[in-house]
Amino acid sequence: MLANDEVLLDYGIKAGDIPEYPLNGMEPKVVLVSHGHLDHCGAVPNLMYQNPEVFMTPPTADFTFLLGKDTLKLAETTLSGVAPFDPEDLQKLTHRTQKKDYGELFKTHGYKVCFYDAGHIPGASGIYLESESGESLFYTGDFSLTETRLVPGATEFPEADTLILESTYFGEDHVPRKETEERFIESVLDTLDMGGTALIPAFAIGRTQEILMLLYAHGIRAYVDGMGRDAYKILKKHPQYLRNPDLLDRAFKYAISVNDRQRDSFLKEPSVIVTTAGMLNGGPILYYLSRLYKDPKSKVLLTGYQVEGTNGRLALEHGFVETRDDVLALKPMVEQYDFSAHSGDSDLKKVVKNFCKKGTERVFVVHGDNTEIFAQWISEEIGVDAYAPANGESFSF
Repeated sequence: MLANDEVLLDYGIKAGDIPEYPLNGMEPKVVLVSHGHLDHCGAVPNLMYQNPEVFMTPPTADFTFLLGKDTLKLAETTLSGVAPFDPEDLQKLTHRTQKKDYGELFKTHGYKVCFYDAGHIPGASGIYLESESGESLFYTGDFSLTETRLVPGATEFPEADTLILESTYFGEDHVPRKETEERFIESVLDTLDMGGTALIPAFAIGRTQEILMLLYAHGIRAYVDGMGRDAYKILKKHPQYLRNPDLLDRAFKYAISVNDRQRDSFLKEPSVIVTTAGMLNGGPILYYLSRLYKDPKSKVLLTGYQVEGTNGRLALEHGFVETRDDVLALKPMVEQYDFSAHSGDSDLKKVVKNFCKKGTERVFVVHGDNTEIFAQWISEEIGVDAYAPANGESFSF
């Protein structure tokens, strides 16, 4: 989203073999990044030739660099061979990024800006923006009001004239986390009892750490592989952004970190493996699937939403995954668990109502499959102007 043709809120890449990002000639003076997930930060290095000022929280800055390095690495190995930026762009981004903590008010190009804890993952921010004339905007980014083992829920957000709201789970509330955790642990234990391996694909940032904390709480020792280990090293540098940093440390010390030379050694016996990628589109998970896809005693326990077109969605709906060289028909059972770090329908509506009660005049609904329906609900139920902007659409007030 671009405000006043000057301030860009997030700039991400859509998951897939060929990077997708807007190419509409925007020339922002300032880039404000809400959090360190690819769909929000993954294309920011592409803007460095324009020399914008860039602001993020400290964990988001580290995650953005980590994901940038991984994007360049994947571009070399995918069939597309296309990278959205050069290594020099990524280095330049690290030098141009200014790190700001939650609640730290700062100014840039005449705007007042402040980051607010959005829950979701460590360092995730809602972004408050105020112009010199006093017009204010709040962008939630991805947020969650509910605490997890890893992070507390979002803090109270400020008043604003305009609200830009993520809507990932509009129309759907989450099963209580405790119930999800109980079903998940029961399935892991059942898999081990049957003599199989519990393969747990998990997003590197946030999800891997939360799953290891859950397994540790139940005395289950897991092997951990992939970029989630690098994300943990980053989190150790920023304990103030965690709900319980000591518990996270104990969970990782209890788990067994593995490298690519060790992988075959523990596949000969029942085990639990937490590894990237969370949607089965790359990373060590494809190696493990290539070894276990014929084993009906094993399971694949997906821990989050699977985007259409990803291997995770193919596994769920059709029972197979695609690698560079083959198509694997999966004999292991594939299960999905809702460990979402997004607010569900009830909390989304509560946030909108709270903003509008305090004077918000307009709402933009983004980042979801049902943005138009949500915008219509806001207009009809709350009586505030609401919009579901299309890519490239502009609004003036």
